Amino acid sequence: MWPTLNAGGICRDDPDGGDGLVSCQTDNAEVYYYMDSGGKYELESPDRTIVINMLRDEYAPTALARHYDSSPVFSGDGETDIIYQEGSTNISSSSDGVTWCNDAYDNQRCDQQYIRIRGNGYYTPGVSCHETGHAVGLTHGRQASPMLSQTDSRLGCMQTPTAFGTGLGASNRENINATY
Repeated sequence: MWPTLNAGGICRDDPDGGDGLVSCQTDNAEVYYYMDSGGKYELESPDRTIVINMLRDEYAPTALARHYDSSPVFSGDGETDIIYQEGSTNISSSSDGVTWCNDAYDNQRCDQQYIRIRGNGYYTPGVSCHETGHAVGLTHGRQASPMLSQTDSRLGCMQTPTAFGTGLGASNRENINATY
């Protein structure tokens, strides 16, 4: 879980709006999410289904309680924790998605994080699990402590690259449960 000996720093608002360089943990175990933003970054129905099923199947055995927020809050106290989007803005050509903090709560936690994943088939259970993992504080292998290969099977969906249906690994669940 971030921060680690290999990935430190402080949680802060990402000034670039999605370059993925700032890591944080979500601010509590009650995770409210939204994914029907409409407009430029709206998820299509099959992608919404992927997120719903992934959260149910992969994050249910963790200490995180996941709730869909039909009336999202975008400012002030108690913002909706995770906003899922579809699009390629600020996603490097070598990435399928990005997660960033929109409102840092303190040096380690974020009140609201955005997840943006490319469209056209990139919104998979594995990539959705991966980016949600970043939103709750999971890291890639090089940032883990101890450091692991980016493709180490213990990373589960935090492997890079992430296979289509890869889910949370036992280590991911243990780290989430120990944190929240």
